[in-house]
Amino acid sequence: MIYIAIAAAIFLVELGVKEWVERQTNVGEEKEILRGKLLLHKYHNRGAFLNMGASGSGFVAILSLLLTLCLTLVFVMTFGVRGGRLMKTGLSFLLGGAYSNTYDRLRRRYVVDYVSFPVKNPALRSMVYNLSDFCILIGALCMALSEICKEK
Repeated sequence: MIYIAIAAAIFLVELGVKEWVERQTNVGEEKEILRGKLLLHKYHNRGAFLNMGASGSGFVAILSLLLTLCLTLVFVMTFGVRGGRLMKTGLSFLLGGAYSNTYDRLRRRYVVDYVSFPVKNPALRSMVYNLSDFCILIGALCMALSEICKEK
């Protein structure tokens, strides 16, 4: 099924990228990539979004696991439903990203973030993301659009 393949591909690509970042860069090191359009900036996020909850990383990991399992259940329930391609695509992106970040939280005890934007504002420049974060955002947007458009 194409939707399972999307989620699996996101997980596997992200796993490879994170392993490469872990081996090739140092925490806090910043390198321009894509002709300066992005910054490679390795960061170990021990919490959730913007490192919130870092002091309770075990709780964040359990919550992440529970939410990922709930999303998986919703995803499985859509298998027999006809239509809903945008919703299923959104769930696939969400799950691929969620599996990757949850895997990191359980295996490493932190999530590997590695890309930031070269902006002048130091607060915005210090925000570091990973591919999974963008996939989760894209997935959520697809799901919201599918509801707004009432896709059949």
